[in-house]
Amino acid sequence: MSVRGIPPGPAADGIKPGGGPGGGRPAAGGNGDFARILGDKLAVKFSAHASERLRSRKLSPEEMAKIKKGIERAAGKGSRDSLLLLPDLALVVNVPNRTVVTAVEGERMKEGVFTNIDSAVIV
Repeated sequence: MSVRGIPPGPAADGIKPGGGPGGGRPAAGGNGDFARILGDKLAVKFSAHASERLRSRKLSPEEMAKIKKGIERAAGKGSRDSLLLLPDLALVVNVPNRTVVTAVEGERMKEGVFTNIDSAVIV
């Protein structure tokens, strides 16, 4: 039996359900590489300076979610270096690299002057 004039056999063997060679399966070597790479691209990194400043503080999952959302909002506006303001924490973030460059907590925020930023996001 043929489908639209294509005889069965070697010419049609490489086409699987789902569209092309291999069907809907990931390419060889895929094994979740895309998801891992995407996760790496979306992960928030902390510079050594920011890590030192936050050493005594454990960021909650809610705070991390707010930081990620703030970075996404800043990226959506084309920001490069943004100040993220949380209730008791200020972070200077390099948006394209998704890297927290520095952090200021609590009372120290009141005396802070933040330079070399092109945006501020209140989260």
